[in-house]
Amino acid sequence: MRIAVPAEPRDEARVAATPETVKKLLALGASVAVQAGAGLSSGITDAAFTAAGATVEPDLPATLRDADVVLKVRRPEAGDLAHYRRGAAVIATMDPYGQEEALQAMAGAGLDAFAMELMPRITRAQVMDVLSSQANLAGYRAVIDAAEQYGRAFPMMMTAAGTVPAAKVFVMGVGVAGLQAIATARRLGAIVTATDVRPATKEQVESLGAKFVAVENEEFKNAETTGGYAKSMSEDYQRQQNELVTAHIAKQDIVITTALIPGRPAPKLVSAAMVRSMRPGSVVFDMAVERGGNCELSRPGEVVEEGGVKVVGYRNVPGRLAATASSLYARNLYAFLETLVSKDTKALAIDWTDDLVKATNLTRGGAVVHPAFTPGTAGLGAA
Repeated sequence: MRIAVPAEPRDEARVAATPETVKKLLALGASVAVQAGAGLSSGITDAAFTAAGATVEPDLPATLRDADVVLKVRRPEAGDLAHYRRGAAVIATMDPYGQEEALQAMAGAGLDAFAMELMPRITRAQVMDVLSSQANLAGYRAVIDAAEQYGRAFPMMMTAAGTVPAAKVFVMGVGVAGLQAIATARRLGAIVTATDVRPATKEQVESLGAKFVAVENEEFKNAETTGGYAKSMSEDYQRQQNELVTAHIAKQDIVITTALIPGRPAPKLVSAAMVRSMRPGSVVFDMAVERGGNCELSRPGEVVEEGGVKVVGYRNVPGRLAATASSLYARNLYAFLETLVSKDTKALAIDWTDDLVKATNLTRGGAVVHPAFTPGTAGLGAA
């Protein structure tokens, strides 16, 4: 079994394998080919891959030659598909929503494509959860980047020259990224508040030493399904919550938004009017900018200034911690690939009835096979 690790596009600093996981892949009975320079942006030299037992190939065609498995951070680019062997298993974050043409291209190339972000959140798959591993780092980095843009101290400081007040940080969305953002801002000494539409998150927020902000009426207390998902709220509740959040944002120094809905545009949480209500020097960090953004004014890859307030829309926030992000992502990939390899024959032996395989497999046998993305389904039309 030959495993290939190609270099990623220039705007992606992460890599899909590390010397640590190369050694584990070799222990599965595989040979590993890594494209020259693939790990440099993550601080991994070709020599480090060679020392771990991988073969470093000069270019993409040589790396992909006869590869049974291809490990990537992002899905293959259309122009590279001709270099892939038909029947190869390609494991990556595929970003499949609204990407009918890209999925059809992979199917046409005969790839067995697996989307790591579709991994079910069940106990046996926790070690394979790329969304959590990368969101955790993104939440941390968002606070660090916001602090840099803010240009003032986070903790309260009492000095002979006077007292420096603590920064006020408001986190909108309390998932994995939001919780890490709260914890990081607290460690830096900020006064932290947070909000979420799910009542169960209040306890999580308070356990980290932050204050929960929400209209906590009876409707809110019953706003979560038995499966842990948020229910739709009434127009009256939404109005009350919007009024509360609007008034709260005007008093904040930093707002970090993290809300994402799979397969749909990011919900708009921060209006232009809210941004303009903030004090000059304040910062809005929009972690959902690549999905349309939570802030009305955010722009992908840009720092927009509105009335002295900076709206930060950095792309690929986990990639801004490439070394750490690559380390965790590579472990996620290895954990999944290990389930696809026969311990007896040391060859790829995919069980197409396995829940993990069924949840993540996008293309097989020349067709798009995932039920959410087959032609005519809602998955292809989502943005």
